[in-house]
Order: sequence, then C-alpha cells, then structure tokens
Amino acid sequence: MTAVLSRPIAFDVCGDLPSGTTVLEASAGTGKTFTIAALAARYVAEGHARLPELLLVTFGRDATQELRERVRERLVSAERGLRDPATARAGTDSVLALLAGVPDAEVAVRRRRLTAALAEFDAATIATTHQFCG
Repeated sequence: MTAVLSRPIAFDVCGDLPSGTTVLEASAGTGKTFTIAALAARYVAEGHARLPELLLVTFGRDATQELRERVRERLVSAERGLRDPATARAGTDSVLALLAGVPDAEVAVRRRRLTAALAEFDAATIATTHQFCG
C-alpha cells in the first residue's frame, strides 16, 4: 500500500517550470489565474511549447472566460514589455524581468514567439473540465 501525502507548497512563478501535468489548487483570490497566465507566457516565450500545445482547464464558464482574457492580456503585456529589454529587466514585473534576463538576441526570439502565440490565440485550448472531456 502506498500513501501519497499532499501538503501545500508555495509556488514560485519565476522558478523552474513544472514538467508534465501541473495542478494549481487554492482558495479564491490567491492568484491562480495570474500564475496560470504567467506560466503560459513563460512556456511560450522560453520556447518550451507553442500556445496550442498547452491545455488550460478550469471549472466554470465564467472562470474559463476570465482565464482566456488574462492569458491573452499576459501574452500582450509580455510581448510589449520585451520591446525594451533594459526597462523590462529593471521593472517591477518579475515575470517580465525573468523573460528579459537573457541576451538581447534571445529576448528578440522570445518576443517573436509571443507574437506568434497571439496570432494563433484562437487555437489555444482554454476550457472547462466538462468542455475538455466532451
């Protein structure tokens, strides 16, 4: 018999990217949507996945719409922020600073990936659990 213990852990959105399936579970208002949007931007910008390769699932229709909007907003703000890498590095947005914290040539590549993600945003799978299973 194997027991699996689950304990809450602090999640660092600027830490190592999770691999495999990742479940974020927390109370309302704790930053889940912010974290998911930031992770989506990082996976795309850093070249780990294209947006259509990510599966973002939440529970209700309203939450799905909110997640869709916030992911798009995060992609837009990251793409715009990377237009000026020096300002991004010095700014207060830790995710943007992380994305800009590479040589300028790589920042340009990351920005192009974000631009491509925005162009194919409608292909993103952001759905309720029920929609995904259907």
